[in-house]
Amino acid sequence: MGFKLAIDGPAASGKSTISARLAKELGWEHIDTGSMYRAVTLIALEKKINLENESEYSFVKDLDIKYHKGRILVDGRDVSKEIREPIVNENVSLVSSFPSVRRELVTLQKKAASVGNVIVDGRDIGTVVMPEADLKIFLIASVDERTRRRYLDFINSGKVVDLNKVKEDLQIRDKKDSTRKESPLIKADDAILLDTSDLSIDETIEAIIKLINDKRGE
Repeated sequence: MGFKLAIDGPAASGKSTISARLAKELGWEHIDTGSMYRAVTLIALEKKINLENESEYSFVKDLDIKYHKGRILVDGRDVSKEIREPIVNENVSLVSSFPSVRRELVTLQKKAASVGNVIVDGRDIGTVVMPEADLKIFLIASVDERTRRRYLDFINSGKVVDLNKVKEDLQIRDKKDSTRKESPLIKADDAILLDTSDLSIDETIEAIIKLINDKRGE
């Protein structure tokens, strides 16, 4: 069956970056569930559907969505860069709030996480996707630190953004994610809280590896 690690947390808490680096270091599989929701959002935007009408997301069940080696593929098309566009950031919380969309993707995520050593990151992994995980970690960071990280991500990718707008968007996203009816962002009762505000990526990875080893009795 392998070791199952669930990593949850709010936007820009470092989930995907940490999970990807950790998976590479350990030689484990990594599934970035947030990228899957972003991919659905991108396709919905391209299809020009009414984003607020859940019934128009019937196309999701026919999509072939895969996360492999740091790339997100939709029907064989690499959309890894496109899903990071500001327009996707602005709408992914809405799209991911629909029960029908979440059910389709959770089914895919559960299947992908069923074999081997795997790290799955997202917002409902420890509570919905992988409640049986061997280890659950809830990553957090201060809103100012998360704003700094997200702002730098945009700048490094060549996008001009306003720092205050980035912070405002994060706060709005936090509220939407934590208050939605379907699979809200909450810490699982048995998850370990890890604050990365003052930790580097390497320090965070080191802390998580120690938790894994402790769990495995190594």
